[in-house]
Amino acid sequence: MDVFRSDRIRNVVLLGHGGAGKTSLVEAMAYLSGITNRLGKVTDGNTVSDYDKEEIKRKFSISTSVVPIQWGKVKINVLDTPGYFDFVGEVEEAVAAADAAIIVVSGKAGVQVGTQKAWEMCEKYNLPRMFFVTEMDVDNVSYRKVVESLTELYGKKIAPIHMPIRENEEFVGYVNIVKQAGRRYIDRGQKKECPVPDYLQDYLEQYHDTLMESVAEISEEFMDRYFAGEEFSVAEVSAALKMNISDGSIIPVCMGSAVNVQGVANLLDDICGYFPSPDQKTCAGMNAKTNEIYQANYDFAKAKSAYVFKTIVDPFLGKYSLVKVCSGVIKGDDTLYNATKDSEEKLNKLYVLEGSKPIEVPELHAGDIGAIAKLNTVATGDTLSTKSTPLVFGKTEISVPYTYKRYKTVNKGDDDKVSQALSKMMQEDLTLRVENDSANRQTLIYGIGEQHLDIVMSKMKERYKVDIELSKPKVPFRETIRKKADVEAKYKKQSGGHGQYGHVKMTFEPSGDLEKPYVFEQIVVGGAVPKNYFPAVEKGVQDSVVKGPLASYPVVGVKAVLYDGSYHPVDSSEMAFKTAAVQAFKKGFMEASPVLLEPIVSMKVMVPDKYTGDVMGDLNKRRGRVLGMNPDPDHKGCTVVEADVPMLSIYGYSTDLRSMTGGSGNFSFEFSRYEQAPSDIQEKEIAARASAEENE
Repeated sequence: MDVFRSDRIRNVVLLGHGGAGKTSLVEAMAYLSGITNRLGKVTDGNTVSDYDKEEIKRKFSISTSVVPIQWGKVKINVLDTPGYFDFVGEVEEAVAAADAAIIVVSGKAGVQVGTQKAWEMCEKYNLPRMFFVTEMDVDNVSYRKVVESLTELYGKKIAPIHMPIRENEEFVGYVNIVKQAGRRYIDRGQKKECPVPDYLQDYLEQYHDTLMESVAEISEEFMDRYFAGEEFSVAEVSAALKMNISDGSIIPVCMGSAVNVQGVANLLDDICGYFPSPDQKTCAGMNAKTNEIYQANYDFAKAKSAYVFKTIVDPFLGKYSLVKVCSGVIKGDDTLYNATKDSEEKLNKLYVLEGSKPIEVPELHAGDIGAIAKLNTVATGDTLSTKSTPLVFGKTEISVPYTYKRYKTVNKGDDDKVSQALSKMMQEDLTLRVENDSANRQTLIYGIGEQHLDIVMSKMKERYKVDIELSKPKVPFRETIRKKADVEAKYKKQSGGHGQYGHVKMTFEPSGDLEKPYVFEQIVVGGAVPKNYFPAVEKGVQDSVVKGPLASYPVVGVKAVLYDGSYHPVDSSEMAFKTAAVQAFKKGFMEASPVLLEPIVSMKVMVPDKYTGDVMGDLNKRRGRVLGMNPDPDHKGCTVVEADVPMLSIYGYSTDLRSMTGGSGNFSFEFSRYEQAPSDIQEKEIAARASAEENE
């Protein structure tokens, strides 16, 4: 592939609801630009951008792929993202690397939750955007309805620049609203002029007026001309549109059919004509040497720097670090400095990835997107620069995973293989997290949703040939006491020769500090228990709090006091006193009104206002206490419901919230405190522990 200067590059991310047609649109672009000579289909599993075995099997995108498309003298780096919410981390990485976005809307399904989430993502990153309505070849698809829905949501800035022409229910052409002229499709990507049908004249007038009104607002001179009834030339309108689209004051809507490659050539023309090149965008990092802000601004004349926005780790392809060059020109034989890790990396070769196909290039100019192979110490979010100008760019904000399950290795000897496979997958997927919960002897795996974890399990089997099974995690209950108990315990054993003898008198009471398992004190007088056995008694208490006598959960908040006892000059030993302390603990704990404590989390649920009642009702069913409702400052028409909810009740919440809110709700939580569990839950846990012990 040729080398492109910064002003001839466009970095465009495709966003939209799952199933809206993003991958099919990329396929049509690849076909038109000559990357492929046949049009692949998602259903056939032969598209350029969905190449992973899981994507082929499930027939939807799971990870972001890059397809560089050469259109005329411009290179368009198309980032094809997944539409399903479980893979939001992939979308966030792609959006951070893009300079503009195409939000793909299914003409059939209309505006969906994913459309609105895509818009919010563009707002957050301040990306110029354009809507592309797909599936125009399908019967009864109403383009007008989609435009009306978008206008209702986002106001006057929505400006259609094309309208469909239909004959006998078939999509045969379009009207260019800027030129007020009709075009008829004759072959894939080809078209010829045709008259505007009578039934479209009114709409053309209406849409053209809306567009001209927006164009007039760019300057007073234009406004005066508009009110004087003057017509703007096509060149003036195009120049004004470029300016307005770049600053987000106009969001154009265009349409077509990816399957029939209709409207795709127009879209590629519009991307080249209306979207900004990287050198028109700002990009600032920090100079690690001087601690000053460094304006890289995709300037090819400045010191070399690149941001690693995504990592691909594939057992067959190897490891690739996907980079966006922020300044300078990076060459294949450069040695770059990783300021994040304070290490130097010698580059071997530079590539651009065409889906899964690496194509070697000699250099990458500022603003371009490429891949570097085998950078062992480099991770997503790192910055590569020169040692003389060491730069660090801000890391992309990635969603925190809150859905978690317990996982176990199916085959006993596979533990190392499983942890290696997970470590590779976590390099690739920043929304995947593994945690060792030693207190409950379980390992937890966190993801964005149930489907995400299901695919991780499937990928491990397919890619790394290891099996794990997922199950419901144990809730980290704790045990404590409510009263004081005074007990004694004697451990006496005679077995010929030296015997064993340890005798303790102890009190157990609440310490008032649930952060610590126990507090140990001794107030023995007169040497009833010699000093050298005090550590052994404490060790007995220390061992006992690991698995409490009530339901085998860790113990917290107990104060143990050794006040008396007795010893034998020959038979007493540390072992005997430790055993006596363990016995005393069990007895004392069970006499001191033992209770089970359950973890409570502070939860925030963000939902559109119309679902607030349903969400609050559901939280009440989960024994949650709603503490407040606040309007969400970032999302109009949304409410943040704050509640304290028992951890026991939040398993599977992501799936339930999605079905309750049609996928529009989000939630987050953090551990807050421990509270006494209701008696029915305590009884259930004790019974579960008893049956587990029977089965052991």
